[in-house]
Amino acid sequence: MTATFSQIYIQYVFAVKGRRNLLQKPWRDEVFKYISGIIKAKGQKPIIVNGVADHIHVFVGLKPSLSIADLVRDIKNNSSKFINEQNWVQGKFSWQEGYGAFSYAHSQIESVYQYVLNQEEHHRKKTFKDEYLDFLQKFEIEYDEKYLFD
Repeated sequence: MTATFSQIYIQYVFAVKGRRNLLQKPWRDEVFKYISGIIKAKGQKPIIVNGVADHIHVFVGLKPSLSIADLVRDIKNNSSKFINEQNWVQGKFSWQEGYGAFSYAHSQIESVYQYVLNQEEHHRKKTFKDEYLDFLQKFEIEYDEKYLFD
């Protein structure tokens, strides 16, 4: 073949360090827009970025020219710097070191989009920890719970 064709959809899930409730409503959308800009600048397709005070979901169409790990590293590094430059939190803002990356088929885009869009409503009933454990179980990912959260 003379060209590369792909269809890769990844949902990243990661938390504020210590799962602290630092992503406050007055400026949270600005962070999500900034993250979408990071994704676009890397030549990738942001589908939706949303979350609540202690964690976010980033759903992207990923081209194989960029690794899953490199994109999440760039999102975390650049968005942390942006949040700190805005002085939106006391002290230093940072994301938890790890993350979840979950793959989806094209036929699942709308349902994942709706799931990410409705994070506030979803988390009225379920904690982030319970949600994340559900993801790991659903995707049959082996884990040791002592290494999940800091």
